[in-house]
Amino acid sequence: AGVVLPDGMKLGAPSSVAFDSHGHLLVFTRGEHPLLEFDATTGALVRAFGDGRYVRAHGMCVDQQGNIWTTDVNGHTVTKMNASGDVLMTLGTKGQAGNWDEAAGTRLFNEPNDIGFAPNGDIIVVQGHGRGEPKALRFDKSGTFIKSWGGLGKGPGQFDLSHSVVVDRQSLVDIADRQNRRVQIFDLDGKYLREWKFAGLPCGLFLDRSGEMYLASGFAGQILKLDANGQATGMFGQPGRGFGEFGEAHYMTLAPNGDIWVGDTVNPALHRFAPDLLANPGKGPRR
Repeated sequence: AGVVLPDGMKLGAPSSVAFDSHGHLLVFTRGEHPLLEFDATTGALVRAFGDGRYVRAHGMCVDQQGNIWTTDVNGHTVTKMNASGDVLMTLGTKGQAGNWDEAAGTRLFNEPNDIGFAPNGDIIVVQGHGRGEPKALRFDKSGTFIKSWGGLGKGPGQFDLSHSVVVDRQSLVDIADRQNRRVQIFDLDGKYLREWKFAGLPCGLFLDRSGEMYLASGFAGQILKLDANGQATGMFGQPGRGFGEFGEAHYMTLAPNGDIWVGDTVNPALHRFAPDLLANPGKGPRR
């Protein structure tokens, strides 16, 4: 089963997906109702919230404490909510694009894309979706700015489009540098360590609870499971408009039972796949 919406409600283009501490599916959409919570077993809608809060939905993550974090790429804000959806903190100023410069007293983002969390609670935000300068910004858990790194370019430590970020248990920061077709790995201080090259456009990174890494590869329409060296140990998907095919595999997540959920912003569609698909490419998506 997929998700079931009440009569008259439409699913906006699903930009990101995540599971909360109750095992419910959260979908971040570019529709009238930006945040939707579903019972992943029955597919029933639990609630819709966040109406009127966003200009253009982009990234979403749930932290270890169960807080929901979202990025508004065109509204230029990062929002932290508790599990009930109450806003606890907003970084950036809605509608204002600019630089984060503590010396100048300007605390602005320019197209924030995604958020990652370090084991010590630090927050990494990646920004720049074509107009804003692509970079990574590091904050402590209270939202106090620590440092930033990056800039536009193709060299080590530079980005073309820093689209997604995860931080692993060793505090290594993995950033999907989409248009440069690579994932770059840094330490928590922003020191460049290495990179993984891809044929497609690395779009959405995901770490499961065991530390396994997955990648949604955008317009290539592929979902990959990666080993510690960035090599694909499993892969499925293709571009297209048919059942189980992608317009853009934007961001993905895993359900507690292992089901693979993918937000597709282009078709647009919300996809659910069987958990063993990466191990057995002959299996198909679940309806």
